[in-house]
Amino acid sequence: MALVRYNPWHEMNSLQRQLNRLFDDALTNDGWGDFGNFSKVPAAELTETDDAVHLKLEVPGMEAKDLDVQVMGDRVAISGERKSETKTEEDGRTRSEFRYGKFSRVIPLPVRIQNTNVTADYKDGILNLTLPKAEEEKNKVVKVNLIESAE
Repeated sequence: MALVRYNPWHEMNSLQRQLNRLFDDALTNDGWGDFGNFSKVPAAELTETDDAVHLKLEVPGMEAKDLDVQVMGDRVAISGERKSETKTEEDGRTRSEFRYGKFSRVIPLPVRIQNTNVTADYKDGILNLTLPKAEEEKNKVVKVNLIESAE
């Protein structure tokens, strides 16, 4: 009989693989149709210009009335609910499926904005927000004091 050295890390690695597999299966369920690609957190793109911050959020298959957008001075909170129902009739039989999915996301902004002057556009599943910067952020100049080091 051969002696085998006990390695506790082997069991931890096995547990890690099992948990990864569990989450991968839950997040990429092929039985959800379009919902498999619609994660709990929609993709967002944030760009900044001299005058504004532009936020683009991908929410395909949703209507504007199903989105709730709230803008604060330093963040944007977006939530929504997708509702889908399909009905097919074939050979006198009716097949109906419905699916629901909710999401919520809070996106911190790199600068303070004027939340009273925000403009929004929603087309083809893409939500575009233009968030104008607050006046104090536009004209903000920071003086850096340099200290000469003696070496």
